[in-house]
Amino acid sequence: MKPEEIRKLDAYFKRQFQNPKIQVKARPRKDDSAEVYVGEEFLGIVFKDEDDGDYNFSMAILDVDLD
Repeated sequence: MKPEEIRKLDAYFKRQFQNPKIQVKARPRKDDSAEVYVGEEFLGIVFKDEDDGDYNFSMAILDVDLD
């Protein structure tokens, strides 16, 4: 993803979840997606659909995290 896209996504996540600790970061060796963190904790990946320009956020939730 381009740096401008990452900045816009970063602002969107912060605004949407009302959390200034959320960060969207470029992925090493990948340019089709970015990583989403809260502080130092990894949350998931955001991908861009090149066909329609939309973004998709994918977040895994581990069973042990639910306890």
